[in-house]
Amino acid sequence: MAITTVPETPRKPGRPPSPYSARPQRTSLGRKVRDNLTGHAFLIGAVLCFAVFSWYPMIRGIVMSFQRTRRGETTWVGWDNYSRIIADPSFWTAWQNTFYFTVLALALGYVVPFFVAVLLNEFRHGKGYLRILVYLPVMLPPASALFLFKFYAYDPSEAGLFNAILKALHLPTSQWMQSPEMTMPAMVVASTWMNMGGAVLIYLASLQNIPGELYEAAELDGAGIWRRIVHVTIPQTRLILALLAMLQIVATMQLFIEPLILANGAGAEDSATSVAYLIYQHGFFQNDLNGAAALGVIMLVVLAGFSAVYVRLTAKQD
Repeated sequence: MAITTVPETPRKPGRPPSPYSARPQRTSLGRKVRDNLTGHAFLIGAVLCFAVFSWYPMIRGIVMSFQRTRRGETTWVGWDNYSRIIADPSFWTAWQNTFYFTVLALALGYVVPFFVAVLLNEFRHGKGYLRILVYLPVMLPPASALFLFKFYAYDPSEAGLFNAILKALHLPTSQWMQSPEMTMPAMVVASTWMNMGGAVLIYLASLQNIPGELYEAAELDGAGIWRRIVHVTIPQTRLILALLAMLQIVATMQLFIEPLILANGAGAEDSATSVAYLIYQHGFFQNDLNGAAALGVIMLVVLAGFSAVYVRLTAKQD
Protein backbone atom coordinates (compact mmCIF):
# COMPACT_ATOMS: atom_id res chain seq x y z
CA MET A 1 0.00 0.00 0.00
CA ALA A 2 1.54 3.24 -1.11
CA ILE A 3 1.67 6.12 1.32
CA THR A 4 1.02 9.48 -0.21
CA THR A 5 2.34 12.62 1.38
CA VAL A 6 0.67 15.95 1.10
CA PRO A 7 3.12 18.65 0.21
CA GLU A 8 3.41 21.40 2.83
CA THR A 9 2.02 24.77 1.90
CA PRO A 10 4.82 27.27 1.82
CA ARG A 11 4.57 29.81 4.57
CA LYS A 12 4.13 33.42 3.67
CA PRO A 13 6.94 35.61 4.69
CA GLY A 14 6.13 37.48 7.90
CA ARG A 15 5.60 41.21 8.05
CA PRO A 16 8.57 43.27 8.96
CA PRO A 17 8.52 44.35 12.58
CA SER A 18 6.74 47.67 13.18
CA PRO A 19 8.95 50.49 14.33
CA TYR A 20 6.32 51.33 17.01
CA SER A 21 6.72 47.92 18.64
CA ALA A 22 10.16 48.91 19.78
CA ARG A 23 8.68 51.65 22.03
CA PRO A 24 8.79 50.77 25.71
CA GLN A 25 5.36 50.13 27.18
CA ARG A 26 4.27 52.29 30.07
CA THR A 27 4.57 50.38 33.26
CA SER A 28 1.80 50.13 35.83
CA LEU A 29 4.00 52.10 38.23
CA GLY A 30 4.16 54.99 35.77
CA ARG A 31 0.40 55.04 35.40
CA LYS A 32 -0.04 55.06 39.17
CA VAL A 33 2.40 57.94 39.55
CA ARG A 34 0.64 59.91 36.82
CA ASP A 35 -2.81 59.28 38.36
CA ASN A 36 -1.56 60.24 41.81
CA LEU A 37 0.00 63.43 40.50
CA THR A 38 -3.27 64.39 38.79
CA GLY A 39 -5.30 63.71 41.93
CA HIS A 40 -2.85 65.62 44.13
CA ALA A 41 -2.90 68.55 41.71
CA PHE A 42 -6.68 68.88 42.08
CA LEU A 43 -6.39 68.40 45.86
CA ILE A 44 -3.70 71.07 46.19
CA GLY A 45 -5.90 73.54 44.28
CA ALA A 46 -8.84 72.93 46.62
CA VAL A 47 -6.61 73.18 49.70
CA LEU A 48 -5.14 76.47 48.47
CA CYS A 49 -8.62 77.91 47.86
CA PHE A 50 -9.73 76.93 51.37
CA ALA A 51 -6.50 78.26 52.87
CA VAL A 52 -6.70 81.64 51.14
CA PHE A 53 -10.44 82.29 51.36
CA SER A 54 -11.48 80.41 54.54
CA TRP A 55 -8.70 79.38 56.88
CA TYR A 56 -6.53 82.50 56.65
CA PRO A 57 -9.45 84.93 57.23
CA MET A 58 -10.58 82.77 60.17
CA ILE A 59 -7.13 82.74 61.80
CA ARG A 60 -6.67 86.44 61.01
CA GLY A 61 -10.03 87.24 62.62
CA ILE A 62 -9.10 85.32 65.78
CA VAL A 63 -5.81 87.24 66.00
CA MET A 64 -7.56 90.58 65.39
CA SER A 65 -10.01 89.88 68.22
CA PHE A 66 -7.09 90.16 70.68
CA GLN A 67 -5.71 93.34 69.12
CA ARG A 68 -6.64 96.99 68.84
CA THR A 69 -5.86 99.08 65.79
CA ARG A 70 -5.76 102.88 66.08
CA ARG A 71 -4.39 105.16 63.35
CA GLY A 72 -2.55 102.31 61.70
CA GLU A 73 -0.89 101.10 64.91
CA THR A 74 -1.81 97.68 66.24
CA THR A 75 -1.40 96.75 69.90
CA TRP A 76 -2.15 93.54 71.79
CA VAL A 77 -4.99 94.08 74.27
CA GLY A 78 -5.87 90.51 75.25
CA TRP A 79 -9.50 90.01 76.29
CA ASP A 80 -10.42 93.73 76.30
CA ASN A 81 -12.42 93.50 73.06
CA TYR A 82 -14.44 90.58 74.40
CA SER A 83 -15.16 92.39 77.67
CA ARG A 84 -16.23 95.52 75.81
CA ILE A 85 -18.49 93.60 73.42
CA ILE A 86 -20.15 91.56 76.18
CA ALA A 87 -20.76 94.71 78.26
CA ASP A 88 -22.67 96.28 75.36
CA PRO A 89 -26.47 95.94 75.93
CA SER A 90 -27.03 95.38 72.21
CA PHE A 91 -24.94 92.19 72.48
CA TRP A 92 -27.55 90.45 74.62
CA THR A 93 -30.42 91.87 72.57
CA ALA A 94 -28.85 90.49 69.39
CA TRP A 95 -28.40 87.02 70.90
CA GLN A 96 -31.95 87.03 72.23
CA ASN A 97 -33.33 87.95 68.81
CA THR A 98 -31.11 85.37 67.10
CA PHE A 99 -32.22 82.54 69.37
CA TYR A 100 -35.84 83.62 69.03
CA PHE A 101 -35.56 83.52 65.24
CA THR A 102 -33.87 80.09 65.40
CA VAL A 103 -36.64 78.64 67.58
CA LEU A 104 -39.36 80.03 65.32
CA ALA A 105 -37.52 78.78 62.24
CA LEU A 106 -37.31 75.28 63.73
CA ALA A 107 -41.01 75.35 64.59
CA LEU A 108 -42.05 76.52 61.12
CA GLY A 109 -39.21 76.32 58.62
CA TYR A 110 -38.11 72.87 59.72
CA VAL A 111 -41.50 71.19 60.14
CA VAL A 112 -43.30 72.63 57.10
CA PRO A 113 -40.83 71.33 54.44
CA PHE A 114 -41.05 67.81 55.88
CA PHE A 115 -44.83 67.68 55.72
CA VAL A 116 -44.83 69.29 52.26
CA ALA A 117 -42.47 66.52 51.12
CA VAL A 118 -44.74 63.86 52.66
CA LEU A 119 -47.73 65.41 50.89
CA LEU A 120 -45.93 65.55 47.52
CA ASN A 121 -44.80 61.96 47.95
CA GLU A 122 -48.45 60.87 48.16
CA PHE A 123 -49.31 62.31 44.74
CA ARG A 124 -49.45 59.83 41.86
CA HIS A 125 -49.31 62.35 39.02
CA GLY A 126 -47.67 65.72 38.44
CA LYS A 127 -44.79 65.18 40.87
CA GLY A 128 -42.26 66.85 38.57
CA TYR A 129 -44.40 69.95 38.12
CA LEU A 130 -45.01 70.22 41.87
CA ARG A 131 -41.31 69.87 42.63
CA ILE A 132 -40.50 72.73 40.25
CA LEU A 133 -43.23 74.82 41.86
CA VAL A 134 -41.86 74.22 45.36
CA TYR A 135 -38.24 74.78 44.33
CA LEU A 136 -38.96 77.93 42.30
CA PRO A 137 -38.43 80.41 45.22
CA VAL A 138 -34.94 78.99 45.80
CA MET A 139 -33.95 80.01 42.26
CA LEU A 140 -34.83 83.63 43.00
CA PRO A 141 -32.00 85.83 44.31
CA PRO A 142 -32.52 86.22 48.10
CA ALA A 143 -32.58 90.02 47.89
CA SER A 144 -35.26 89.96 45.17
CA ALA A 145 -37.43 87.53 47.14
CA LEU A 146 -37.16 89.63 50.31
CA PHE A 147 -37.93 92.88 48.48
CA LEU A 148 -40.99 91.12 47.06
CA PHE A 149 -42.17 90.40 50.59
CA LYS A 150 -41.27 93.86 51.86
CA PHE A 151 -43.10 95.93 49.24
CA TYR A 152 -45.87 93.54 48.22
CA ALA A 153 -46.73 91.14 51.03
CA TYR A 154 -45.78 93.17 54.12
CA ASP A 155 -47.09 96.55 53.02
CA PRO A 156 -48.62 97.98 56.24
CA SER A 157 -51.51 99.51 54.31
CA GLU A 158 -54.57 97.58 53.17
CA ALA A 159 -52.97 97.26 49.73
CA GLY A 160 -50.51 94.68 51.11
CA LEU A 161 -51.20 91.05 50.26
CA PHE A 162 -51.37 89.75 53.81
CA ASN A 163 -53.42 92.69 55.07
CA ALA A 164 -55.83 92.23 52.15
CA ILE A 165 -56.26 88.58 53.13
CA LEU A 166 -56.84 89.51 56.78
CA LYS A 167 -59.36 92.14 55.77
CA ALA A 168 -61.21 89.65 53.57
CA LEU A 169 -61.43 87.30 56.57
CA HIS A 170 -62.69 90.19 58.76
CA LEU A 171 -59.57 90.02 60.93
CA PRO A 172 -57.52 92.97 62.21
CA THR A 173 -54.65 94.01 59.96
CA SER A 174 -51.04 94.31 61.09
CA GLN A 175 -48.13 96.69 60.66
CA TRP A 176 -45.85 93.69 60.09
CA MET A 177 -42.24 94.95 59.97
CA GLN A 178 -43.18 98.18 61.79
CA SER A 179 -44.47 96.14 64.76
CA PRO A 180 -41.87 94.83 67.26
CA GLU A 181 -44.08 91.83 68.05
CA MET A 182 -44.56 90.78 64.41
CA THR A 183 -41.04 91.45 63.10
CA MET A 184 -39.54 88.04 63.88
CA PRO A 185 -42.56 85.93 62.81
CA ALA A 186 -42.76 87.90 59.56
CA MET A 187 -39.05 87.29 58.84
CA VAL A 188 -39.45 83.57 59.60
CA VAL A 189 -42.34 83.30 57.12
CA ALA A 190 -40.32 85.03 54.39
CA SER A 191 -37.21 82.96 55.10
CA THR A 192 -39.20 79.69 55.11
CA TRP A 193 -40.85 80.45 51.77
CA MET A 194 -37.50 81.46 50.29
CA ASN A 195 -35.43 78.45 51.43
CA MET A 196 -37.76 75.49 51.87
CA GLY A 197 -37.42 74.13 48.32
CA GLY A 198 -34.01 72.53 48.87
CA ALA A 199 -35.11 70.80 52.08
CA VAL A 200 -38.27 69.51 50.39
CA LEU A 201 -36.26 67.87 47.60
CA ILE A 202 -33.88 66.25 50.11
CA TYR A 203 -36.83 64.90 52.10
CA LEU A 204 -38.46 63.60 48.92
CA ALA A 205 -35.30 61.72 47.95
CA SER A 206 -35.18 60.19 51.42
CA LEU A 207 -38.86 59.25 51.39
CA GLN A 208 -38.57 57.46 48.06
CA ASN A 209 -35.88 55.18 49.52
CA ILE A 210 -38.25 53.81 52.18
CA PRO A 211 -39.35 50.27 51.24
CA GLY A 212 -42.99 50.15 50.23
CA GLU A 213 -43.47 46.91 52.19
CA LEU A 214 -43.28 48.88 55.44
CA TYR A 215 -46.24 51.07 54.44
CA GLU A 216 -48.17 48.03 53.20
CA ALA A 217 -47.64 46.24 56.51
CA ALA A 218 -48.75 49.35 58.39
CA GLU A 219 -51.89 49.63 56.28
CA LEU A 220 -52.69 45.95 56.91
CA ASP A 221 -52.42 46.67 60.63
CA GLY A 222 -54.98 49.45 60.21
CA ALA A 223 -52.58 52.38 60.61
CA GLY A 224 -53.80 55.70 59.29
CA ILE A 225 -51.65 58.29 57.57
CA TRP A 226 -50.61 59.94 60.86
CA ARG A 227 -49.53 56.62 62.43
CA ARG A 228 -47.65 55.71 59.24
CA ILE A 229 -45.77 59.01 59.45
CA VAL A 230 -44.92 58.54 63.14
CA HIS A 231 -44.03 54.84 63.08
CA VAL A 232 -42.60 54.42 59.56
CA THR A 233 -41.63 57.71 57.91
CA ILE A 234 -39.93 59.49 60.81
CA PRO A 235 -37.87 56.46 62.03
CA GLN A 236 -36.72 55.73 58.47
CA THR A 237 -35.61 59.33 57.87
CA ARG A 238 -34.26 60.19 61.32
CA LEU A 239 -30.66 60.67 60.10
CA ILE A 240 -31.74 63.14 57.40
CA LEU A 241 -34.01 64.89 59.92
CA ALA A 242 -31.14 65.24 62.40
CA LEU A 243 -28.71 66.47 59.74
CA LEU A 244 -31.09 69.11 58.37
CA ALA A 245 -31.96 70.22 61.91
CA MET A 246 -28.29 70.90 62.60
CA LEU A 247 -27.80 72.67 59.27
CA GLN A 248 -30.87 74.80 59.89
CA ILE A 249 -29.67 75.83 63.35
CA VAL A 250 -26.29 76.86 61.94
CA ALA A 251 -27.90 78.73 59.02
CA THR A 252 -30.58 80.54 61.02
CA MET A 253 -28.12 81.69 63.69
CA GLN A 254 -26.27 83.55 60.93
CA LEU A 255 -29.36 85.68 60.33
CA PHE A 256 -28.34 88.76 58.35
CA ILE A 257 -30.01 89.47 55.01
CA GLU A 258 -33.57 89.23 56.36
CA PRO A 259 -33.24 92.04 58.94
CA LEU A 260 -31.04 94.06 56.59
CA ILE A 261 -33.70 94.17 53.84
CA LEU A 262 -37.03 93.61 55.58
CA ALA A 263 -36.41 95.64 58.74
CA ASN A 264 -33.76 98.09 57.47
CA GLY A 265 -31.28 96.60 59.93
CA ALA A 266 -32.27 96.87 63.57
CA GLY A 267 -36.04 97.05 63.10
CA ALA A 268 -38.53 98.70 65.42
CA GLU A 269 -37.10 98.92 68.95
CA ASP A 270 -34.14 96.70 67.95
CA SER A 271 -36.53 93.81 67.41
CA ALA A 272 -34.62 92.57 64.33
CA THR A 273 -31.01 93.06 65.44
CA SER A 274 -29.14 89.79 65.02
CA VAL A 275 -25.59 88.80 65.92
CA ALA A 276 -24.49 88.79 62.28
CA TYR A 277 -26.00 92.24 61.72
CA LEU A 278 -24.27 93.49 64.89
CA ILE A 279 -20.95 92.28 63.46
CA TYR A 280 -21.73 94.19 60.27
CA GLN A 281 -22.61 97.28 62.28
CA HIS A 282 -19.39 97.20 64.32
CA GLY A 283 -17.22 96.61 61.29
CA PHE A 284 -18.71 99.00 58.72
CA PHE A 285 -20.54 101.68 60.68
CA GLN A 286 -18.50 102.03 63.87
CA ASN A 287 -15.16 101.17 62.21
CA ASP A 288 -14.53 98.72 65.05
CA LEU A 289 -12.99 95.78 63.20
CA ASN A 290 -11.48 94.34 66.37
CA GLY A 291 -14.83 94.30 68.16
CA ALA A 292 -16.45 92.75 65.09
CA ALA A 293 -13.76 90.06 65.04
CA ALA A 294 -14.34 89.31 68.73
CA LEU A 295 -18.08 89.00 68.15
CA GLY A 296 -17.42 86.71 65.18
CA VAL A 297 -15.20 84.46 67.31
CA ILE A 298 -17.95 84.23 69.94
CA MET A 299 -20.43 83.17 67.26
CA LEU A 300 -17.90 80.64 65.94
CA VAL A 301 -17.56 79.09 69.42
CA VAL A 302 -21.34 78.90 69.88
CA LEU A 303 -21.90 77.25 66.49
CA ALA A 304 -18.98 74.87 67.10
CA GLY A 305 -20.64 73.91 70.39
CA PHE A 306 -23.91 73.12 68.63
CA SER A 307 -22.03 71.06 66.04
CA ALA A 308 -20.16 69.12 68.75
CA VAL A 309 -23.44 68.31 70.50
CA TYR A 310 -24.92 67.12 67.19
CA VAL A 311 -21.92 64.87 66.46
CA ARG A 312 -22.09 63.46 69.99
CA LEU A 313 -25.80 62.68 69.76
CA THR A 314 -25.61 61.14 66.29
CA ALA A 315 -22.63 59.01 67.32
CA LYS A 316 -24.68 57.55 70.18
CA GLN A 317 -27.60 56.85 67.83
CA ASP A 318 -25.35 55.00 65.40
